[in-house]
Amino acid sequence: MSHSTVDNLVTMANQIGDFFETMTDRTQSLKDISGHLKRSWAPPMRRKLMEHVEHGGDGLKDIVLEALRTNKVL
Repeated sequence: MSHSTVDNLVTMANQIGDFFETMTDRTQSLKDISGHLKRSWAPPMRRKLMEHVEHGGDGLKDIVLEALRTNKVL
């Protein structure tokens, strides 16, 4: 996957984060973000996103990074 693919994954993950960040229960938001990714994203997409997180997660919103580090999506 190219760098632009990672950028697209970051953008999509941040959009998911934007939706769930509005919830009042942050713990549930974190579970919902990772749950959505597990259900909706293909394994190669999740693997690429987790590789990006392992290398610092540049561009990801804090809530998305926290969700991915707390609740692995692989």
